[in-house]
Amino acid sequence: MVIESLINPLKANRRPVEMFFIGAFYSSFAILLSLLIFREDSSLVMIFLTVLACAQFMYGAIKIEEVKEMNIVDRKFLFKEHGRTLLFFMYIFLGFVFSYLLWFSFLPDGTVQDLFRTQIRDINYVQELKYDISGNVINYDQALSDIFLNNLLVLFFCLVFSFFYGVGSIFVLTWNASVIGAAIGIFIRTNLTASHLSNISIGIIGMSKYLLHGIPEIFAYFAGGLAGGIISIAIIRHDYGSPNFKKVIKDSFDLIILSIFILFIAALIEVFITPVLF
Repeated sequence: MVIESLINPLKANRRPVEMFFIGAFYSSFAILLSLLIFREDSSLVMIFLTVLACAQFMYGAIKIEEVKEMNIVDRKFLFKEHGRTLLFFMYIFLGFVFSYLLWFSFLPDGTVQDLFRTQIRDINYVQELKYDISGNVINYDQALSDIFLNNLLVLFFCLVFSFFYGVGSIFVLTWNASVIGAAIGIFIRTNLTASHLSNISIGIIGMSKYLLHGIPEIFAYFAGGLAGGIISIAIIRHDYGSPNFKKVIKDSFDLIILSIFILFIAALIEVFITPVLF
């Protein structure tokens, strides 16, 4: 497909920052198509079309990482070897977030309600996990437990989707990008008339509020999704009992443990730091 040929995994590894603009383009194009053709279901169709554009590229990137596994001699360098790929995954995710935020901020209210209907419902649910009806935190320990368990559930889906579909985790992560973009957009729209700050200042505050814990969360999801994808490809390419397969399983397990640790740190930031700063 033409849209998939804009970039390849090897080029992305050399210039990962370009993935920000690729991500913004993919998601914006998907938004336009979903509004023009599937307006009533656009909140999910735009996710599907974005994932469709990324699928071949993401699969190629995971295949490259699986090959790298065979050449890692010292497991201390595991993160270093996969770090660049995780970096360009993060850039494409941030491109998604920026695109969704931009469209949410500038489209008319009615269009925004159609385009982000499901995302807004999910945001309201997450808020209920942390706050009571008066807006006060219900219980810090309970909030930490609920958010961490919810994050672990997302990580589980990233692993499962990647294992069974190869690049299935990109669906979960694109969905999360749309939710974060919508959440920041809601913050900006709500505070534009209620604050004396400039539009740019409100935008920076909104992005900081959600990306402070959102970036480590998404990094963890990408690491977990990468682990699931590597295992999936290893099953296809290697015998179950071979030394190479065992090595891939060990290294993928390390990525999963790292993901869980990062998710716990992100939950701590979301519950104890973000409310204090914002």
